[in-house]
Parts: sequence; structure tokens; C-alpha cells
Amino acid sequence: MLLVRVARACPIPLAAVIVDIALKVVCGVDIPRSAEIGPGLRLAHGGRGTVIHPRARIGERVTIYHGVTLGTRGDGTDDAPTIGDGAYIGAGACILGGVTVGRKARIGANAVVLTDIPDCATAVGVPARVTYADRSPDST
Repeated sequence: MLLVRVARACPIPLAAVIVDIALKVVCGVDIPRSAEIGPGLRLAHGGRGTVIHPRARIGERVTIYHGVTLGTRGDGTDDAPTIGDGAYIGAGACILGGVTVGRKARIGANAVVLTDIPDCATAVGVPARVTYADRSPDST
């Protein structure tokens, strides 16, 4: 997303803060500059209502739909999720705690992920349960 790149590259702290505020107001997205985000992040439908923890790590070519939360569990630890390359996260999903979502994994809409999701798996439900797809991580 262009505004995220501008905020991260801005050498003037005040300008970076202004871009961050604009991102929240215009797009309704909370993506802190400290979050590690790989190239090719796609916020489908503008990512409206998406909240990403400052310590979250997001791989390359990840698709995140609107209303997604990547955050902590609120249990006193400050562990944030790690999202693998090529993952897909459906609308309204919550990925909480220090979990890892594998490469090319799929998280269904409104799923609540509290445990690690392996590569190429599909997780659905509350709490999320895993079903495996017929894909290998090396396929496109």
C-alpha cells in the first residue's frame, strides 16, 4: 500500500506521523510503522477495520481482507503473529498471540486462530481448526 511505504520511508518524523494518521482516517486501517511487512501486501477492499500489532511479521504477497486483527491475546505476553509468504486471511479473522501462519495457508472469514497453522493448510471456525488442501508450498 502506497501510504504505508511513504510513512516508512519518510525521513521527517512529523510527516511520518501525519501519513500514519491519514492512513487511519482515510482507509480505516491501523498499520504501525514498526510492523515487519514484506513486499506485495494486498489489503482487499481497502482493508477497512484491519488492525495489525506493532510486532507482527507479515511475509511477501499476503492478502488480508477487511476487519482482520493481528494482535496479542491480552494475557500479559506481548507475542504477535507471524504470517508466512502467500497467505490469505479472510474478512473478520482474528489471529492472536505468538502463532505462526504457514506459507500459502488460508484463514477463513471470522476464524479465531490461537494455534500455529502449517504450510498450505486451511483454518476455519472459532476456535480455528485445520483442514489440509491438495497443494504443496512450492506450487503457485
